[in-house]
Amino acid sequence: MKALVYEGPGRKSLQDRPVPKIQASTDAIVRVTRTTICGTDLHILKGDVPTCTPGRILGHEGVGIVEDIGPGVTQFKKGDHVLISCISSCGKCEYCRRGMYSHCTTGGWILGNTIDGTQAEYVRIPHADTSLYPIPAGVDEEALVMLSDILPTGFECGVLNGKVQPGSTVAIVGSGPIGLAALLTAQFYSPAQIIMVDLDDNRLEVAKRFGATHTFKANGDEAKQRILNLTDGKGVDTAIEAVGVPATFEFCEGIIAPGGVIANVGVHGVKADLHLETLWSQNISITTRLVDTVSTPMLLKTVQSGKIDPKKLITHHFKLDGILDAYDTFSRAASTQALKVIIEAR
Repeated sequence: MKALVYEGPGRKSLQDRPVPKIQASTDAIVRVTRTTICGTDLHILKGDVPTCTPGRILGHEGVGIVEDIGPGVTQFKKGDHVLISCISSCGKCEYCRRGMYSHCTTGGWILGNTIDGTQAEYVRIPHADTSLYPIPAGVDEEALVMLSDILPTGFECGVLNGKVQPGSTVAIVGSGPIGLAALLTAQFYSPAQIIMVDLDDNRLEVAKRFGATHTFKANGDEAKQRILNLTDGKGVDTAIEAVGVPATFEFCEGIIAPGGVIANVGVHGVKADLHLETLWSQNISITTRLVDTVSTPMLLKTVQSGKIDPKKLITHHFKLDGILDAYDTFSRAASTQALKVIIEAR
C-alpha cells in the first residue's frame, strides 16, 4: 500500500508499505477512504514531537471502511463505514474511566505518533470498539473527517476548557483550522463577542464568515490595545491560544480579564514565559489539554442535524499519490489560502 512516511525532521516521502495486520484481538483494519493533514503533523516534521520516530506513517484523522476485525471486536463488522478518532481508548483503564481518553495507558494519541497512522491506504486501529464511530447514513464523509480531531480539539481544549459562557467575551488567537473549529463551536454558548486574531488577512475574512464579531491583525501591542479598548480596558473572559508559539501564548496573557481563563490548545515546541509578575493577583486560570474526543458523539449529532457545517473548513482536495503536494500546499497556507486539505486514499 502507499503511505506517507516521516523520515526525520524536515523529511518525508510517499512509500510502498505492507498492509497492516491484526495484532491484538481488539484491533480493526480500516481501508482509508479520506484523510487529511493536521498542524500537529507539521510540528512532527519540525522535530517538535520526539515520540514520533523516523519510519512512522503519519496521520491521525480520517474515515474509511472496516476491512478486518479481531475476534474481540463486537461493535463493528467488515464493510462498516466508520469515523476514525485521533485518540485510541481502551475504555477500561483509570484514565479512560475518568473520561481522559488522551491518557489511556494503552492508547491515547498514538496514531501517526507511536504507531502507524492514517495517511495511507490502510490503518490498524487498536481498541476498535471504543476508537471508531459508525458513520450515520446520509452524512457527508468529508465533513466527518473534521470530527476526527480538529472539531473536538477546538471544542474540548478551547471552548470547554475556556469556560465560554452566554454573554461572555472570547478571543481566539490563531485563525487556522483549530482556531476556526473553536469559533464554530463557541457559538453553541452564545458569547457576546468572539474576537479572532491572526496575521493572515484571508483567514480573518474566513473567520468573519464563520461568525466572528471582530477580527484583528496580530500586530503585537496594537492588537492588544484594540482588544482592551473593545472591552473597556478589562480584557476578555476567555483567551484561546490556537497557534503554539511563545508570542501567541504571551499575547493571551496580556488580554485576559481578571477572573478569566487562558485555554491553551496549541502544540508548543519551546518554552513560553509565564508573566506571574502581572498575573499573580488576577484570579485567572490557565488550562492545558490534549483532546479526549469525549464530545465526538455530540458533535456527530450537530453535524447530522445541520447545526454546524465543518465542511466549510475544507479548501483543497488531493489524491494520495499527490500527498506531497498536499503537504506543500498546507504548509504554505499564507500564500495558498489553505485551511484543511482532503486526501482521497481510494
